[in-house]
Amino acid sequence: MKNNRRDFIKKVGIIGGAGLLASTPIASLSKPDDATENDETKADDKPFTLSILQTTDVHCQVHPHDELFWENDKTVFRKTGGYAHLDTYFKQERKKNQNTFIIDTGDMFQGSELSVKTTGKAMVPILNELGYDLYLPGNWEVIYYKKAMQTLLGSLNAPKVCANMYHDLGEGKKGELIFPPYYIWNIKGVKIGFLGYTDPLVPLRQSPNYSKGIIYTKPEENLAHYVDVLRNQEQCASVLIVAHLGLSQQIALANLEECNGVDYILGGDTHERVRKPIVCKYSKVVEPGAFGSFVGKLNLTVQNGKVIKDEYELVEITADKFKPSKQVSALIAENQKPFDQDINTIAGYSTIPLFRYFVVENPIDTMILDALKWKMTEVDIVLSNGFRFCPPRTTPDHTGNIPITDGYIYDMFPVDSTVRTGTVTGRQIQEWLEKELNNVFAKNASERFGGWVIKFKGMKVKFDAFGEKGKRVHEIIVGSTPLDPDKTYNICACERDGDPSDMLCRMKNVSNAKNTTVTLHSVMKDYLAANSPVTPAPPLNADVLDAPQTLLTQVTGVDYQFR
Repeated sequence: MKNNRRDFIKKVGIIGGAGLLASTPIASLSKPDDATENDETKADDKPFTLSILQTTDVHCQVHPHDELFWENDKTVFRKTGGYAHLDTYFKQERKKNQNTFIIDTGDMFQGSELSVKTTGKAMVPILNELGYDLYLPGNWEVIYYKKAMQTLLGSLNAPKVCANMYHDLGEGKKGELIFPPYYIWNIKGVKIGFLGYTDPLVPLRQSPNYSKGIIYTKPEENLAHYVDVLRNQEQCASVLIVAHLGLSQQIALANLEECNGVDYILGGDTHERVRKPIVCKYSKVVEPGAFGSFVGKLNLTVQNGKVIKDEYELVEITADKFKPSKQVSALIAENQKPFDQDINTIAGYSTIPLFRYFVVENPIDTMILDALKWKMTEVDIVLSNGFRFCPPRTTPDHTGNIPITDGYIYDMFPVDSTVRTGTVTGRQIQEWLEKELNNVFAKNASERFGGWVIKFKGMKVKFDAFGEKGKRVHEIIVGSTPLDPDKTYNICACERDGDPSDMLCRMKNVSNAKNTTVTLHSVMKDYLAANSPVTPAPPLNADVLDAPQTLLTQVTGVDYQFR
């Protein structure tokens, strides 16, 4: 017995000396020659499945909602989502497989009137009841500023990870990480490592004051280090990145050498629906839609301490298939009760479905632009950001039209920004448009921002989405005449908290910039009161020449379709 044990230790030493121990889990090493093959050992040798479930970008949509699908080249709507329905699905999955791990990869505290009125606090007991196992902060977790973000995430029962958010010590000096960089799920003697990264462009994409006190870094600055820690020091059988970077950025990351050793990037931010993993040079990339309409399900089959198989599917949380759980339904009702009347007050009606899924133009954004132009009569051009959040609304009530509630106005723009006006030259507009289009369609995926094409009314633009950088715009018409580079135009857009006073919609050096006395919410309510029902059909102000107007994704060059 002693000789056999000595021989086994000698084998381990040889493997370690050959440099193989770092990549070989201890559980996969040979047993001593005289080890007894009992029932327990046999069971450990049999393959078993680990299930990892992912939600992302729910944006506080606690109830089932209308959802858009692209089927047979047309829009189709079904009722999906709702936290109580998600809870039922989670419980079913845990009952089927005890080895289940549930994660959310961000944007869980921004996106509805309930979240705004409670500064995100109403989401905490709901999320805790669902029993998530791990969280990653998204780009909108800073919506109520740094301290509130820390308190909200700290109130969640499960661990949080993020390897690229640091305390700002002033003058650009990084302090410690705000959250641990990784988490290890140790299950049945096997380790699965989760390494977290959120969008480093938050200070540019969002109002700068939201993320004041935080320094973000690019994932590739420390990615290889942490992969080495998880793979070789911690001996993880699989390393997964939980990310909130956007599908384009996640694909770019998966093609970098720093990602060598990462099996999957479980992504978020851009609300893309990846039904088949996108296979990149070093890692596979997935993203499970938005608003709680889907759950990404990754199954890892493990045998002898090694992952021998992986399978992925996108599960649609159809409201009538997964009945709401009583516990979460009660929590939602309790938290929402003080605000029910405000949330459900009808501000007006639409005669057509409202949604925000096409990259170029959408009914929701058309309605916002129509409202701004109606209010700001002296302005030549009105602008609105290329937001993605806000689920569709397509179901008519007894009037035969689709109700637009106060709560839905918050869904459209949770931040009730002040309307700001100013003047710019035609040359400024041209240069700004080129930059904005590159943010969406840059050939280099790492250059793409997270939003859609900027929205505008008062001018018409013809452009190539996938043309040469700086040369995409073919024609700009303001009113009824071509854009004059030397002419001055009046514009308006929303103020962003922390932007310079002479900036509108990321357009710099705006002259005569000033805030008005109206906000986005007040403009929308006044507009609907005077004009309801509205029919905000996109007017082809942004005419894309090398892609369909119904373009549903900015991602190209990989095997992926949004549907």
